[in-house]
Amino acid sequence: MITELGHFTLILAFLIAIVQMVVPMIGAAKRWPGWMAVAEPAANAQFLMTAFAFGALMHGFVTSDFSLKLVVDNSHSAKPMLYKIAGTWGNHEGSMLLWVLIVTLFGACAAWFGGALPPTLKARVLSVQAAIAVAFFAFILFTSNPFLRMAVPPFDGRDLNPLLQDPGLAFHPPFLYLGYVGFSMAYSFAVAALIEGRVDAAWGRGGRPGTLAAWLFLTIGIGLGSWWADYELGWGGFWFWDPVENASFMPWLLAAALLHSAIVVEKREALKSWTILLAILAFGFSLIGTLIVRSGVLTSVHAFASDPTRGVVILAILAVFTGGALVLFALRAGAMEAKGVFGMVSRESALVVNNILLAVSCFVVCTGTLWPMLAEMAFDRTLSVGPPFFDLAFTPFMVVLGLVLPVGALLPWKRARIGRALWSLRFVLVLALALAALAWALQTGRSALGPVGLFLGAWIVGGALTDLWIRTGRNGAGRLGRLARLPRADWGRAVAHSGLGVTIFAIAGLTAWQQEDIRVVQPGESYGIGAYQLTLVEVEEGRGPNYVTTRAAVELTRNGRQLAMLYPEKRFYPVAGMPTTEAAIDYRLLRDVYVVIGDDQDDGGWVLRTYIKPFAGWIWAGCLIMALGGGLSLSDRRFRVAGGARRAAPVPAE
Repeated sequence: MITELGHFTLILAFLIAIVQMVVPMIGAAKRWPGWMAVAEPAANAQFLMTAFAFGALMHGFVTSDFSLKLVVDNSHSAKPMLYKIAGTWGNHEGSMLLWVLIVTLFGACAAWFGGALPPTLKARVLSVQAAIAVAFFAFILFTSNPFLRMAVPPFDGRDLNPLLQDPGLAFHPPFLYLGYVGFSMAYSFAVAALIEGRVDAAWGRGGRPGTLAAWLFLTIGIGLGSWWADYELGWGGFWFWDPVENASFMPWLLAAALLHSAIVVEKREALKSWTILLAILAFGFSLIGTLIVRSGVLTSVHAFASDPTRGVVILAILAVFTGGALVLFALRAGAMEAKGVFGMVSRESALVVNNILLAVSCFVVCTGTLWPMLAEMAFDRTLSVGPPFFDLAFTPFMVVLGLVLPVGALLPWKRARIGRALWSLRFVLVLALALAALAWALQTGRSALGPVGLFLGAWIVGGALTDLWIRTGRNGAGRLGRLARLPRADWGRAVAHSGLGVTIFAIAGLTAWQQEDIRVVQPGESYGIGAYQLTLVEVEEGRGPNYVTTRAAVELTRNGRQLAMLYPEKRFYPVAGMPTTEAAIDYRLLRDVYVVIGDDQDDGGWVLRTYIKPFAGWIWAGCLIMALGGGLSLSDRRFRVAGGARRAAPVPAE
């Protein structure tokens, strides 16, 4: 009964979304307050209906309801409860239901917290958001229905993909979807502004919270996915430039540019057209990511499905929403005239440079991701674009961005002198150069990557702290008190920039100073890597809840003192017929020791792959620090009062 109610409420949410798409838009055009007022209760009802449908599907997984085809294909009665719950979104149909749930959640949030928005703008935003929901409700109900029944339910299910049976992947998709699906709200604000023909400071302030929240969640989601890939796939790396990894990274880059560009709209009413374009493209790249994951156009270990029919439907949705918005953008470009003017050296110019670097970086990643598919379609050639291309093409833009970021944050609006900003950063520059020189002197090799990464990290973090300190004023008395009273948005910006600096340093340090060892080891045999000794104590067979395992015991010592016992595993899931590798990792502040067990050999030995990975944990700590900065900015009261320059006023009926 719960399943049938879930299916019914999903259909009901679809019908409500159609009403919300049409009625408020007509009301805003005709300036009919009653019709515009339909948007808010419709958004609330749509979210509640979708949430009930999602809860009903989750109930089917938790109770192992094998009358549901989706549960049969993606669950098993012996599976741990956490992965039964995660099975709800660990498949194409369930993840699409989560997708549309988040679309309706952001629409409901606009209804709840958009009270200061002008009524016509709010009605149009909610109407556009409903149009997105309508498209994906239709996609789910007609091509990917999660509530399909089986005439003869089997005794048990086929199990969830073993790679997804991991805590990192249990929490990674919801955060990821809250991120790039959340950019639908930025898109809705952009299209609503184009329809209205008006972009001002109130629009910039009203649209930023949704974009910031989506960027925050996407940052956490990308960090969780990177952490999962590092320890679960057994490849010994944090990022592989996989097409699905890139699918979430591209909108993250554009959203970072959008957040900075929206500041210029809010403060100076400049860069209006560019900001609108970024909002459209950020959501457009989210749809491209959905196409990559679900159509099978590109191969990835992370992909959900390879159904060309579904891919064609998603491509049509992408064409309608992105193409339609770009056409509207072209028609309305004349109404986006900027009011603010600024000098060549100013904070506005620094933010323009920031935007260009982030946008070009995104298109570099996009080119490398899609080029193999385009080459096969256009030239009938099979090409592979791997990490060397991305590392070479992407890294220079991030280096320049890291250099510009602290300087731009210290420049005043409208007109500035760059010498004054550089003088304020003189101590930071000296410290960053000293640390880089120390790293160069101490490293065993002579790679510039580690020292350059340390310089950039120290430069960005030091610049963020200097920015905070300067904001307390020139008078030394009471500066610490004023520091504590700075707006949360200022603290959030400094924390987020510091997180970026930490991540840049950690990536460079790990890449430059990582050590790797692959060898065949007999039980009882010891070997060394770096300053550490490892001993393969034993290898034994075992069983888990729904898998069998080959588990090694490896002792990690340094200078004769035991640091840890590590237990790498090779698991086999009989129901899914699939093996997985479970790395064993000794986590420490300055390094991780990472051990993977491979195949057994004819002479009785086992292949062991070992890595010493300096500063690995700092990569994900940097992601969390960036997300914390986003959270601090989001909690600023200026975001809670979203009306600002253009307060809501009653709309007279005509």
